[in-house]
Amino acid sequence: MSVSLDDLPLRDDLRGKTPYGAPQAPLPVALNVNENSHPVPEDVADDILDGIAHALRDINRYPDREFSALREGFADYLGEGLQQEQIWAANGSNEVLQHILQAFAGPGRTAFGFGPTYSMYPLLTAGTGARYIAGTRGDDFTLSPSDAAAQVDAVQPDVIFLCSPNNPTGTPLSLETIEAVYDASHGIVIVDEAYFEFAPHEQASAVTLLQGRERLVVSRTMSKAFAFAGARVGYMAADPALIDALRLVRLPYHLSALTQAAATAALRHAPAMLGMVDEIVVQRDRISATLSALGYTPYESWSNFVLFGGVDDPAATWKALYDRGILIRDVGLPHTLRVTAGTEEESTAFLEALASL
Repeated sequence: MSVSLDDLPLRDDLRGKTPYGAPQAPLPVALNVNENSHPVPEDVADDILDGIAHALRDINRYPDREFSALREGFADYLGEGLQQEQIWAANGSNEVLQHILQAFAGPGRTAFGFGPTYSMYPLLTAGTGARYIAGTRGDDFTLSPSDAAAQVDAVQPDVIFLCSPNNPTGTPLSLETIEAVYDASHGIVIVDEAYFEFAPHEQASAVTLLQGRERLVVSRTMSKAFAFAGARVGYMAADPALIDALRLVRLPYHLSALTQAAATAALRHAPAMLGMVDEIVVQRDRISATLSALGYTPYESWSNFVLFGGVDDPAATWKALYDRGILIRDVGLPHTLRVTAGTEEESTAFLEALASL
């Protein structure tokens, strides 16, 4: 006899919730989950393989619990005089965020984000037993410093998520807004820069705001710009005291020796890996321009995807593209769809399929 979740002694606060999910289908053009569809360059892949092969020789031993070499690599990559004591890493930025919530949220506490934003924030919050509160954005999904600070001041959450640029909308977030939110709060402020490498080159990172702000966290991922989604590596920068707090909740030896070796090798090739970013930005801007020409309304994006409005029936359009071998994302916002900027060939396939509708 089969049983369902209702038959199990599940936590009451998890009943009725649905897990994170994006359609997975073996279509020729998959532009739905904001992956970097460019393959890792062959010479970089060879170096990564060498690093993994070396790590395999000691795979009978536990990995470096403090992943010191990797933290040093991330500190060098982020710059701004950061030291490895200010760096943390985990199996994807989702686990980084989970560690922060485990340490600073939990039962009786609250987390806050400005909706629409990354759908994992409330799910991660619920997983720690905390309550998630959704704030609001302007009609164009932007956040002003005064409005953001006022919303935070009214709620005074324990953890605040600021997605910069925002997912699923691609919307930029100013450093002034981050400062205003920090000053209006007493909790942990997380600036999620998963897509930061796709922003204009002159744009300063929130990493520049860390000095003197012991409650500020800047999280990043290797999944997007580094084409490393399958490796599951995320990282963050913060005050060393905040890093100490995460040691209280992480699982022992949470980063495998193979993960550490692969990520450390990839970081050595940061310039080559980031060379792909410029190509993706070209395709993103091309997609936005063509969508406008087709009569849709693309929103400003500093990420590797474009959210576009003016879609009469998103479900029908999504299905029609699916039937043509193109997988994009319906994120649930009325009359919109979201598409990842892929290679030139993938972007062309999407635009031609959409035009044919």
